[in-house]
Amino acid sequence: MTEPVLIVAACDDWPTDRVVVELESRGAEVFRMDTADFPRRLTLAGRIDQEQAWTGELTAERRMVELSRVGAVYYRAPGAFRFPDGMSGPEERFAAAQARAGVGGVLSALECRWVNHPTAMARAEYKPVQLAAARACGLRIPPTLVTNRPEDVAAFAAGISTGIVCKPVASPVLVEDGQLKSVYTHLVTPDDLADPRGISTTAHLFQGWVEKDHEVRLTVVGRNMFAAAIHATSDAAHEDWRSEYGSLTYSTTTVPHPVANGMLALMDRLQLRYGAADFVVAPDGRWTFLEVNPCGQWDWIQGATGLPIAEAIADELLGVA
Repeated sequence: MTEPVLIVAACDDWPTDRVVVELESRGAEVFRMDTADFPRRLTLAGRIDQEQAWTGELTAERRMVELSRVGAVYYRAPGAFRFPDGMSGPEERFAAAQARAGVGGVLSALECRWVNHPTAMARAEYKPVQLAAARACGLRIPPTLVTNRPEDVAAFAAGISTGIVCKPVASPVLVEDGQLKSVYTHLVTPDDLADPRGISTTAHLFQGWVEKDHEVRLTVVGRNMFAAAIHATSDAAHEDWRSEYGSLTYSTTTVPHPVANGMLALMDRLQLRYGAADFVVAPDGRWTFLEVNPCGQWDWIQGATGLPIAEAIADELLGVA
């Protein structure tokens, strides 16, 4: 019998469903949990002492997994903890901090295969860290400025003949008036530079615009690479393909050896076993690294191209060479 695979993901994350189905089709024992179920529908009892590492149980709805038996963890954007009604705001914040430290701490201490370990994900999500690591690994990166000083933006733009773009430093998604909104990459215009109000209010990330023929979503699972060329058929999608999915076409493509070697080195440096990386491919064929998302979406790429990403994730969790 194989060691159990622990899945930590939001209960409504349907790409994770595909991984679970793939694992179970191979006879793997799977225990799926969402931290949003703690403490009302999920319980934890963990123990460690001088003689033995963490033991104990995770239990949910007549299902149980023994912590010491877990052979791998697939960690993918679980939900926020939910507490019983009637708690005050300060009580709920205190309880959430205890849950993060307790549940998160015990799970993070499990010595097994991780895709990906949350501490590695937390560090890798910093774009400045990614860019420094990518550069050190031999990948081409665009000139980048992170600042809240308007005068620095003007000087940066003046030195780049292709123009510059502004993009979020962190997640491009926010909730406003109950609506989910996205902030896309956009080209900085002369009017933007003439009226830089707002730059001083927080950190902004600016990059030199890279002339592109197309872009590539490069999904890395372990040592395997799945490259999908993304071609935009509208101006908006050419600027940021996430803004207009209906204007995209996809095809599989090959990865140049220097890029593949640099990407594997980057994954090792960031201690990631999964990553969804974005590259710009210039008309002359040069690849420029933009970012790698340690929790990036992959299912729509598999659906569009047939690349076996779910199968590769299952291989990685089961330790299949």
